Amino acid sequence: MYYPEPIARLIESFSKLPGIGQKTATRLAFYTIDMEDQDVNEFAKNLLSAKRDLSFCSICGNLTESDPCAICTDPTRDRTTILVVEESKDVLAMEKIREYRGLYHVLHGTISPMNGISPDEINVKTLITRLMDSEVKEVIIATNATSDGEATAMYLARMIKPAGIKVTRLARGLAVGSDIEYADEITLSKAVENRLEI
Repeated sequence: MYYPEPIARLIESFSKLPGIGQKTATRLAFYTIDMEDQDVNEFAKNLLSAKRDLSFCSICGNLTESDPCAICTDPTRDRTTILVVEESKDVLAMEKIREYRGLYHVLHGTISPMNGISPDEINVKTLITRLMDSEVKEVIIATNATSDGEATAMYLARMIKPAGIKVTRLARGLAVGSDIEYADEITLSKAVENRLEI
């Protein structure tokens, strides 16, 4: 279908976002056109602000407005534990549960031999430096349960364990509220492996 050039470009821009297909991009584009000018200007301003005003913390690699970030400078955080995640959005997910009070380290990806991503292309060197210069006693690896996430976890464990630092991995298994009959074999295997005494 033919659209005027300005809306076609807007649809194309929306379709570059992850999880946004052509239909959703079209719907978003037309919704944006129907918005009040003030709301569109605010939306554009917020996009530019997020892109320009955020940077990565020089210590942990998390997104921040100030360097170092609020978590790294918080004196109430447990400095003996670092939780390693793939992306900044994972830090937000962990902070929502309000259970973890240690520090974080954001890798900005995973090791992926299939995609040509080596350890040098993610934020590993900074982690190793942090471990040499701090009182960290445990590193919790919280990469995703994918082949690249598992490969990254194994690589990090091999790098860290010789320093005498405890390396743990988030438990894997059945989600709360799920049915066993619908779980895949890997999930069931991890659930059995990570079982708890009651």
